[in-house]
Amino acid sequence: MRPFIEIPAAEGTAEAVIARPDAGSHPGVLLFIDAIGLRQRIQDMADRIASWGYIVLAPNTMYRSGTAAETTPTTDLRIPEERAAYGRVIGEYLAPLTGAAIDADLPHYIAALRGIDGVSEGPIGVTGYCMGAKFATRAAGLDSSVAACGGFHGAMIATSDPDSPHHRLVDAQAAFVYGHADNDDKNPPEDIARLDAMLTEHGLQARTAVYPDAPHGFTMSDTSSYQEVGAERHFTELRELFDATLGA
Repeated sequence: MRPFIEIPAAEGTAEAVIARPDAGSHPGVLLFIDAIGLRQRIQDMADRIASWGYIVLAPNTMYRSGTAAETTPTTDLRIPEERAAYGRVIGEYLAPLTGAAIDADLPHYIAALRGIDGVSEGPIGVTGYCMGAKFATRAAGLDSSVAACGGFHGAMIATSDPDSPHHRLVDAQAAFVYGHADNDDKNPPEDIARLDAMLTEHGLQARTAVYPDAPHGFTMSDTSSYQEVGAERHFTELRELFDATLGA
């Protein structure tokens, strides 16, 4: 991987990776990681989004639990047994990420993105994966400069919790794309319906779908959950969203 940079966060310093298409000026995008950490796959995804004409910042949102190295598994998660074993330890890394903690961090991440040389003034985009979809959704409601929001194989985006991220959509001005995993116990049909209802209630432009046969984590090629069809569909729909709203 390329060397990390360090950016200020609400309760310390977070490592991050930057991807850019060239030395010119481009719209900025925040990429919010899944629960497996800031690693090569995230950099590869950031690079691909950057190739469309965007400057991408991907922070280690789990910085409260440790560095990127400390919160990224060293085993091969393409082996189903290893992926399952890692799933049993993720909880301790995610415990500090309450809604209040996420909300406290988001302005710092947005400021860090805007402070990158070459990020143009104007609207920004966000995209998130697994737990990162919560960050992206909350960001869209927190900052009116977020014009595009993607969330893929999201977890707990629209629950019955009063602080569920989907309640932030009341203040959102973004356009949305959500690609849900099929038969996902982390994002059951009732949660998907709750999210769709909120998007409709507030008249938000949104494209949502359950990707057929796509398991939770389908974009992550370094795990046993990877599904190429779903991953490629996500890239297509995300690019269409960003190009339509950010104008790279």
